[in-house]
Amino acid sequence: MPADFHEVRFPLDVSLRGSGGPTRLTEIVTLASGREHRNSRWADSRRRYDAGFGIRSLDALHAVLSFFEERRGRLYGFRYRDRVDFRSGPPGRAVGPADQVLGTGDGAARAFALAKTYGTGPAPYRRAIAKPVAESVRVAVAGVEVARARFACEAATGLITFAPGAAPPPGAAVTAGFEFDVPVRFDTDTLLVNLEAFTAGEIPKVPLIEIVP
Repeated sequence: MPADFHEVRFPLDVSLRGSGGPTRLTEIVTLASGREHRNSRWADSRRRYDAGFGIRSLDALHAVLSFFEERRGRLYGFRYRDRVDFRSGPPGRAVGPADQVLGTGDGAARAFALAKTYGTGPAPYRRAIAKPVAESVRVAVAGVEVARARFACEAATGLITFAPGAAPPPGAAVTAGFEFDVPVRFDTDTLLVNLEAFTAGEIPKVPLIEIVP
């Protein structure tokens, strides 16, 4: 996500009242016998949101219009805070350095990509995290938290890099905890606002769609 992505966050007070969540694309073929064959067309889920539910005042409406214009509609991506899913652990729990397993050390590798795993059953889903909140990231090796001076977090990619000489030893579990945003773009080039309807309580639609890393 290079030049066509702005490292700015959608107005937080609006996004915290928005709605949305993950979407998948499943192809289902029903046979003559009534049995089904199901196939997932996407390897990763893709989140969709409607931020319009968070617009409760003219000031908030103006802020969203300004943000939309600066992003040139669908042209530039940006960060969005998902009020339900923005931490490596549950939303109500503080970030901990052992929240998510990133990989295992081999004594040489110093770079590890942030990820979040969903589920503990037979088919857990591992989601790449590309837009962490850098200052929130905590890292541990073999269960021992690593000092911040011994690793760096790239906020634009989600890559953790250990300092020279600090590569995790062979067999050591590398874990991390973090907060993160979702990379999204507007899913429309038009925002229709009926001010009379808005003052009467009608909420404008502000559709957003995730940009898959």
